[in-house]
Amino acid sequence: MAEGRIVGIDLGTTNSLVAYMQGEAPVVIPGVDGSNLVPSVVALDPIPADGSRPTVTVGNSARRVLIETPERVIYSVKRLMGRGLSEVQSELKFFPFQLADDVQEGEVPRIQLGELRFTPPEISAYILRQLKRNAERFFGAPVTQAVITVPAYFNDAQRQATKDAGRMAGLQVLRLVNEPTAAALAYGLDRAKEGTIAVYDLGGGTFDISILKLRDGIFEVQSTNGDTHLGGDDIDNLLLTIALDEIHAEHGVDLRKHPGAVQAVRKAAIEAKISLSTEAAAQFDIELPNGDRYQREIPRAVFEQLIESILERTAGPCKQAIADAGITPAQIDEVVMVGGSTRIPAVRQLVDDLFHLSERGKKPHIELNPDEVVALGAAVQADILAGTSKSTEEMLLLDVTPLSLGIEALGGTVARIIQRNSTIPASATEHFTTGVDGQTNVAIHVVQGERELAADCRSLARFDLKGIPPMSAGLPRIEVKFLIDADGILQVSAREQRSGKAAQIEVKPTYGLTDEQVESMILESFDHAEEDFAARLLIEARNEAETILSAVERAPGSPAWANLTNDERTAIGLARDYLIKAKKTEDSAAIREATLILDHATRRFAELMMEAAVTAAIRGKTMDAAGEELGDELTAPHPMAPAEFK
Repeated sequence: MAEGRIVGIDLGTTNSLVAYMQGEAPVVIPGVDGSNLVPSVVALDPIPADGSRPTVTVGNSARRVLIETPERVIYSVKRLMGRGLSEVQSELKFFPFQLADDVQEGEVPRIQLGELRFTPPEISAYILRQLKRNAERFFGAPVTQAVITVPAYFNDAQRQATKDAGRMAGLQVLRLVNEPTAAALAYGLDRAKEGTIAVYDLGGGTFDISILKLRDGIFEVQSTNGDTHLGGDDIDNLLLTIALDEIHAEHGVDLRKHPGAVQAVRKAAIEAKISLSTEAAAQFDIELPNGDRYQREIPRAVFEQLIESILERTAGPCKQAIADAGITPAQIDEVVMVGGSTRIPAVRQLVDDLFHLSERGKKPHIELNPDEVVALGAAVQADILAGTSKSTEEMLLLDVTPLSLGIEALGGTVARIIQRNSTIPASATEHFTTGVDGQTNVAIHVVQGERELAADCRSLARFDLKGIPPMSAGLPRIEVKFLIDADGILQVSAREQRSGKAAQIEVKPTYGLTDEQVESMILESFDHAEEDFAARLLIEARNEAETILSAVERAPGSPAWANLTNDERTAIGLARDYLIKAKKTEDSAAIREATLILDHATRRFAELMMEAAVTAAIRGKTMDAAGEELGDELTAPHPMAPAEFK
C-alpha cells in the first residue's frame, strides 16, 4: 500500500473504530483479534520489580481485567475530555478510577491509574495509537494522517483536547468532523438523493441531532443541537444504581465498597440492556461477596418505563434543531439512526413519534451498522481530503459551529460575532469602541454560548489590545475579527483602525493542554518507543497464543478427536504444554515459535474437522445446496489458526 493514506477514526465513548475507502466504499479496519470495534478501555499493568515502565493495554484485553483490578482500568474517558475539575466530579461516582488528589480548578484533570497519573487526552492517545497500529498492520505501511470525528456539540476545549490526543498518538489530524455529519456522508455515498435529513445520534456518552440538506453532492448542515452528557452510559448507570440499591436493601451488602463487584454488576447491566433490544425480558443473576445471589428479571416494559426520562431528554434538542433549521418535521425526508443506543426499540419509537414517520409511510434508516456508520463517514471525509476516489471527488462538506461565539461587551453582556449554526470555515468582523474617555487599553473576553450575559457563557480566552491613543469615549474604532477553521477551532484578532494598533490570540481552551505539555508527552512517547513496541509485540503474541490454546481446550469434545492416533494426541498435548509455559515468559519470539509448533501439531486434526463438516453438510443434499451452505466456512479463517495468519 502507498504511504500517506488518510484514515477516518471514530473516537467513541464505548468503542472506537478506524476505517478507509476501499475502492468506492468505506470499510472498517479490523483489529488483531478480528473485531471491528476496539473498546475505548485502557488498562495499566503493575510497575515491574525493576522499576521499568508498566505495560498499557487497550481494547478487549484491557476490558477483561476490569473486574479483577478496576483501579487500573479507565473507560468512557471521552466524557472527561476538555472538562474542568468541577465538571467531571459528577461523572466520577460511576467510575472506579479517581482524580489525582492535587488537581486544582483550572488545571487539566489528571486521573490516578495505579501508581501513575494521566490526563484524558493522554488516555485517548493510547486508544488512537491502537487504532493507528491496527491500520498500519492492515496496510503494511505507516499511517500518519487522520480525520477524527467528534460530537457536534463538543465545545472548543473538547475539540482541542481531541486534537491534542491525536498529536500525542503520532497522527496529524487533518480535520475534526461532527459525528452526525460523518453519518450523513456515509449514507449519502450509498444513496444519491436530494432532500432534508435528520441525523439522530445516541451513542455511549453523547447525544447529537443535526439537520442537513443534501443537494448536488453538497452536504450542508442547517442546524445542530444535542447534549454532551447524555448517552447509553446513563442507561447503564441507572440500571447499575437500581441493582446496587436493591442488593444493599435485600442482602445487606454495600457493593460500592467492592469496586470489582460493582464492575461485575455493571457488566450484567450492559448485557441486560443489550438483550432487551431483542428479547422480551432480561435476567440479572449475580453472585455476591457473601455467597448470596442477586436474581431479578426485567421485562422490556419495565425497562422502557425506567429509561423513559433519559430518552425524553433527546426530544428537546430535536425540536430545537428543527426550529433552528426553519422547517417542520413533515419537511424532513429521511431520519438516520446512529449510535449503539439506537438499537433500543423505545428509542426508535420516540424517533418515529418526533418526526411523524409512520403517519407519512416512512421508517428511520438503519441500513448501516449504527456502531460503524460514523467511522465509515470519517473515511469518506478522509477520501474527500485525499482526492483519491472518483466516488467522492465532487462531494463537498459544509459543517457548522454548534454554539455562538462573541465577546463580553459593556455591562457584561455578550456581543455575538458568529452565530451558532454558521457554516464553517467562517469569519466575521464587528466594530466596537470605548466607553471611557482617554481609554488606552481594551480587555477582550472571548466567550461561547447562547446566554445573554458573559458570566453565563463559557469563557474561552482573554487578551488585551494595548497602546490605543487617548481619545474621547466613542471615537476609537476597534475591529474585532473571528476566524473559525474547518475543525471548529477559533482565532481572534483586534485592531484599532485609527492608530493601527493590533493584537491577536489563538484561542486556547480553558482546560486544554499547553503546547509545552503536548510536546513533552510526544517526546516521552519517542523516548519509550522501543520498549512500547516490545510490549506491544508481547501482548499480541500472548493474544495469539490464547486464541489457539482456547481452541485446543475444546478439541476433545469434537468427534474428529477420536480419529487421531495416540501419537498425534500426545504431540498436541506436548505442544500445548510448551506454549502454556512459553506464554508465561516475557519473550514474544518464543511465544510465537511455540504457537507455530502447536499450530503444526493440530493441522491433521483441523483437516479431520473440515472433512467431518463437509460430510455433514452434503449428506442428503445436492452439490449446489451443500456448496452454498459450506461457502462461508470454506473461505473463513481456520478457527485454530493464530491471529497472525488470519
